[in-house]
Amino acid sequence: MAALGWLTPRRRSATARSVLAGEAAAEAARKSSQQFEALDALETRERTARAAEPEFPVAGDDRAAAFFDLDNTVMQGAAIFHFGRGLYKRKFFQRRELARFAWQQTWFRLAGVEDPEHMQDVRESALSIVKGHRVSELMSIGEEIYDEYMADRIWPGTRALAQAHLDAGQKVWLVTAAPVETATIIARRLGLTGALGTVAESVDGVYTGKLVGEPLHGPAKAEAVRALASAEGLDLTRCAAYSDSHNDIPMLSLVGHPYAINPDTKLRKHAREREWRLRDYRTGRKAAKVGIPAAAGVGALAGGTAAAVALHRRRR
Repeated sequence: MAALGWLTPRRRSATARSVLAGEAAAEAARKSSQQFEALDALETRERTARAAEPEFPVAGDDRAAAFFDLDNTVMQGAAIFHFGRGLYKRKFFQRRELARFAWQQTWFRLAGVEDPEHMQDVRESALSIVKGHRVSELMSIGEEIYDEYMADRIWPGTRALAQAHLDAGQKVWLVTAAPVETATIIARRLGLTGALGTVAESVDGVYTGKLVGEPLHGPAKAEAVRALASAEGLDLTRCAAYSDSHNDIPMLSLVGHPYAINPDTKLRKHAREREWRLRDYRTGRKAAKVGIPAAAGVGALAGGTAAAVALHRRRR
């Protein structure tokens, strides 16, 4: 029996540190429970608001169209990261660069926001990788990469919204900072009308490693939508736009039917202030959806505060 002694819990008195840990955990749990209750109430209000919305899109309105952001709106994560992963598999670059792409993708998935400087760094990496390759080669590879890494990352809810516009007889466009070739492949595979994306310079069908103008990001997206609407004879007040990022507020503000999809914190706040429609298709509670780092930070702060108060009392 002595050999089984390690299975028997040893009785030991609680130390000051264990008491602090227990009080901190209890306080953090209480705070988390309050947050979840508030989020549940918010979800109920949003469901009620959706039920009261008029039917949309309007069938047969050929002067209306829909514009969808891609990253974290239609697809989980960023298309350019998935594309980079596929290029690594085909030995376009080395393991060190793959680690860089992997970190950037992880950061993007956790933060859930597009930082302009961060995204610019990613684009420069991608441009240096494709420099000297033929456009036709990358298009062919892009088809394979879509099947390998992107097809399973499409948000079903957002896809259903796009299909509703198509069923209503309206055109549906992707609007993204991703390379236009990649965006076009995704749009075609989803059965959409087409895509607006960042244009990389090519000479005689070979990438030079430079952009034409600047990335299609922020205000540039709004200008692209405005130009396309003019060319297509669309009435922007009857059009819809969908995005997850506050960087796309200029594009969302152009149309009569803006939607915040899987919104970051700034866009969620902006959308609520203007009574824009919201949809969140991410799994789990909204505390996890909106940003686990923020929720975890609140819990850690609450726990730390409880421990500090308890320690102060004991020292007194």
